[in-house]
Amino acid sequence: MPATDTTTTLAETEKPHRCLCPGTGLGAVPRPENLSMALAAEAAELMEHFLWSTPEQSQAFVRDPQTWENRGRIGDVVIYALEFANVTGIDLATAIEAKMAAKRAKYPVEKSPRPRREYDELVAAVCRCAANRS
Repeated sequence: MPATDTTTTLAETEKPHRCLCPGTGLGAVPRPENLSMALAAEAAELMEHFLWSTPEQSQAFVRDPQTWENRGRIGDVVIYALEFANVTGIDLATAIEAKMAAKRAKYPVEKSPRPRREYDELVAAVCRCAANRS
């Protein structure tokens, strides 16, 4: 069965990519500074397709399977981020949860310029989207 976001854990996704970064040689451990630069380069390649695009053009681009090569680009970004975490010993789940907690503290719903109703609608829409993916 192919791996999908709903059937594969982060730990399972990390395993096959360890030490497979280009230019390091099979089994070589890449250095964090090289991984960070590779991550930035891959993210820039992803962004270049959307530079100066309108929102409508961006949506049309990602919906066209003939031109949409960015699935590979986002895969490269994630692979380098996973490898960076592996090499530096960062636990991604812990890092993500800490970042989200910091964002919740920095941007509490009560201080939002939007009415609470809009926030609740946004959260409900995100939950519906996540449920539809499962």
